[in-house]
Amino acid sequence: MRFFLSRGPAAGSCEFREANDLGATIIKGRATAAELRGYIAKRVAEFGDARGSVPGLAVVLVGDDPASAIYVRNKARKTKEVGMVSFERRFPLEIEQSRLLDHIRDLNDDDRVHGILVQLPLPPQIDANAVLNSIDPSKDVDGFHVSNAGLLATGQNGMVPCTPLGCQILLRRHLGDLAGAEAVVLGRSNIVGKPMANLLLKDNCTVTLAHSRTRDLKDVCARADILVSAVGRARLIGGDWIKPGATVIDVGINRVPAPEKGVGKSKIVGDVNFESALQVAGAITPVPGGVGPMTIACLLSNTLAAAHRITGLADLRSFA
Repeated sequence: MRFFLSRGPAAGSCEFREANDLGATIIKGRATAAELRGYIAKRVAEFGDARGSVPGLAVVLVGDDPASAIYVRNKARKTKEVGMVSFERRFPLEIEQSRLLDHIRDLNDDDRVHGILVQLPLPPQIDANAVLNSIDPSKDVDGFHVSNAGLLATGQNGMVPCTPLGCQILLRRHLGDLAGAEAVVLGRSNIVGKPMANLLLKDNCTVTLAHSRTRDLKDVCARADILVSAVGRARLIGGDWIKPGATVIDVGINRVPAPEKGVGKSKIVGDVNFESALQVAGAITPVPGGVGPMTIACLLSNTLAAAHRITGLADLRSFA
């Protein structure tokens, strides 16, 4: 479901400006995400006035992985900030798959819940695809159910995975009309790469889906007007991989040593060597502060869209 998408000031244009002496434009995902959450909060209030209740998002966490637990807490906090109800379901690492599926079915049947998200990864005794495909597709706010993936792949409307959706919003707001652009997506995961390629095709880009087995990978990336990297390899892409003036969306989240911060310290970097890319690209997302904040904002937008569809309210006005 593609609500909250807008054309930026350059709508109707597909100009990819040359990099200048000042370096690339920084695409500030954190600011756009804050704007989107503000828009969602207003629409949640309108939903409450119309229905007498507010949308609910259920997040399922199996085990006690610290990074996953922090991410779930952040999602719950942002959910509450926009006026939605947050339901957290935590289960022990050793839970049997059949028991977890029972809990998913309960959430499917709960009228208070409009969106269901299962935090990945899951422990080895559980088939992640079986769990994701047990979610009611109308409540699948992560967009991972095979039905929603099929709708996106065939150009139809369904739930769109949050990270690619966030990338699309940033691209549209920065570039306006994307039609005719040559886009390269680096990475072929079901979570980012494949849905990102399908979204760009839907926006009439010419799309190459590249990966570790792509021949002459550097040359393939260097011809892109739009380069989206989601491979999880720290600083793989240098400035010499980038076409001058291209728009670069860095989805990578990689933890690397940071001795300058002290012994044993680390920091988060993207797939792109930011400093060298900055001198060549026309625009680029930073890591952190680029795509990451958009992912949670788009999760909230998907939940609100799901609530509208499930309760029979009219589709939402576009985020602008």
